[in-house]
Amino acid sequence: GGRVKIEVAERAVVPDESDEIGAALTEWSTLTSSSSGGSSLSSLSSPGARHRRPRCDLILTTGGTGFAPRDVTPEATLAVLDRESRGLMPWVSSECASRYGQPLASLSRAAAGVRGRTVLANLPGNPAGAKQVVEVALPLLVRAVRDVQEN
Repeated sequence: GGRVKIEVAERAVVPDESDEIGAALTEWSTLTSSSSGGSSLSSLSSPGARHRRPRCDLILTTGGTGFAPRDVTPEATLAVLDRESRGLMPWVSSECASRYGQPLASLSRAAAGVRGRTVLANLPGNPAGAKQVVEVALPLLVRAVRDVQEN
């Protein structure tokens, strides 16, 4: 329960290329030292890791979750994840199809999971669909962020 403060830390248009999507997701989820202003840390178990935070606690991508040849966002996301949440986005798609009468939501190939201390999730490119997915998924994503951030 309780209130959650959400702040947009980064907004970018990334080309529909797996390598570029993966590089952006990696950059935004890499742990940094608050004292050094951005030096990256590749291991959560190294000394001082508890005092390091990712640039973003939650990354939501939009678009690239369909069946067109250039829709590669789920694959790029899966390639950078440490742990996939295989059930989250299929459940969200099913819930959107049911709650909003959007059977096309079931065609989403969206992925979600964790990289380091960052939760990542793919949203559809359609603004109305993305809004619906956020409405359904946000409480679960907030819980996931809290779980990941706990030491």
